[in-house]
Amino acid sequence: MEPSDINTEYSAAARDALKPRKMAANMSSPNGGGLDPFGKLNSDPGLLRHEAESKPEFQHEQDVAKERRIAQMMVDQSSMPMTIHEIRVHGAPNTRRGFLDPLFHPLVAGNADAPSTVGEVMGSLQIANAKLGGLQIYQPNPQVFLQSSQQTDPSTSPNDVDVDIRVRELSRFKLQTGTDVGNGEGSAYGSLLWRNMFGGAEMLSLNARTGTRTRSAYSANLSAPVLSNPDMRISLEGLASAVEKPWASHEEVVKGGSLRYTWLNAQRDTYAVEYSGAWRQITGLVTGASRSVRGDAGDSIKSAIKATFYRERRDNPQLPQSGYMVRSDWELAGIGPLGGDVAFSKTNLEVGGAIPVSLPGVSGRTGISIGGGLRMGILWPMAQGFDIGGKALPSRINDRFQLGGPTDVRGFKLGGLGPHDGQDAVGGDAFAAGSVNMLLPLPYKGPDSGLRFQLFANGGRLVALRDKGKGRESTSGPAGLDAKTVRDGMLSAVGDLVSGVPSMAAGVGLVYAHPVARFELNFSLPLVLRRGEIGTKGLQLGVGINFL
Repeated sequence: MEPSDINTEYSAAARDALKPRKMAANMSSPNGGGLDPFGKLNSDPGLLRHEAESKPEFQHEQDVAKERRIAQMMVDQSSMPMTIHEIRVHGAPNTRRGFLDPLFHPLVAGNADAPSTVGEVMGSLQIANAKLGGLQIYQPNPQVFLQSSQQTDPSTSPNDVDVDIRVRELSRFKLQTGTDVGNGEGSAYGSLLWRNMFGGAEMLSLNARTGTRTRSAYSANLSAPVLSNPDMRISLEGLASAVEKPWASHEEVVKGGSLRYTWLNAQRDTYAVEYSGAWRQITGLVTGASRSVRGDAGDSIKSAIKATFYRERRDNPQLPQSGYMVRSDWELAGIGPLGGDVAFSKTNLEVGGAIPVSLPGVSGRTGISIGGGLRMGILWPMAQGFDIGGKALPSRINDRFQLGGPTDVRGFKLGGLGPHDGQDAVGGDAFAAGSVNMLLPLPYKGPDSGLRFQLFANGGRLVALRDKGKGRESTSGPAGLDAKTVRDGMLSAVGDLVSGVPSMAAGVGLVYAHPVARFELNFSLPLVLRRGEIGTKGLQLGVGINFL
């Protein structure tokens, strides 16, 4: 048999062998209610391509490729030459041109550090727009338009562009009135804000308040950016207030003022230095006021400098789900040329944060978080004026720390922790307090709501400088303390902070985070109390912006 015959016979045999299979395939074709495995081989190529392109995997690959092309195009375009020929700001009739010049003049071609590429121009304009928003006199997100300078001036370079920035000024006057309830007080307030007073983003704020505990409080604050930079601001403030202190059987009247300089660094951390002077009066003593309160009654003058640092890295300061914060301040009063009749060094430190909690099988945010905070501080009495080695004055009730209440150690009355003389909370010279809480979303609200269910436990200790010679805490000491007495007393006080179990409370409650303040309604149960301390068993309402 010839080879061709073998091939022919093999082909014929193959066709014969395929006949029953083909019949079976035809029997299971779509017309027969089955699936033809060879049907796609005879399909239209366009149909196959459409089917492939409609798959999610293909769409994802196309989106990724598109993003890569756009990113590469932006990289290529950002290095192309571009310079700014002119910048025009529209919609700012109440702002001085000389005030805006430091923001935009460095961007114009011809200056040493002027941007020279597309990327640099876009980045510089973005920074300038952010500074405009930081001035707090314009509506957010100003509009920016670019056009070739040759359209209006043919003598310019092809790389020159004109920039038009359209802003909208905020209302120059803002009047607010309202009422506040919280922290054991109800009050009514009124405020007037005057923006852009002299065309340089100056702000004048006038405030007045009266309430059940604050008999009267008036303040005026004038602030302005330094060198047209919203990240640097100087402010001058005057105040006069009369506040009842029911936890210590007296009223405090304060009249004074302060000068403050505040700035932000590249990481948006806040720094501030401040000088303040105040005339304080302990007056309005109630019947039965303690000996400690009566001993501090009368006038005192405080002249002090203060330095503050604040770092905020929480996703939401009022309802944190992740991140951390650090705040510290140091105050020095009555030393050297400062004068006044009180002298001390006072330091505060606060840290806090939260971490989100994920659940198995739940993707995305759950709204559950575990948070905590720690606060501590120390007040070190010192000698007045230049007499560094002289007698140190014991601290006064005006300057000592108070601890306890719905915004720090929940489950205790305001000033409920620490040294007491009778029913009066007389404060302390050193304290430490901490808390831990879990926030849970309400079932019908979900993780995006500002309402949370809270479980918490917190505690703290507040102690006064201990007079070792008398073997007791000294809250109204002798006329002067030598350096060794102060040092030994403070060491003993700090030792008391870490010895023994702190005063503690636990509870449950509801938390609502409003853009202006945080509201808490908690049911608290004191667990550990020391002699003289006052706890609160039951409901407690807290309103504030800074909770432990």
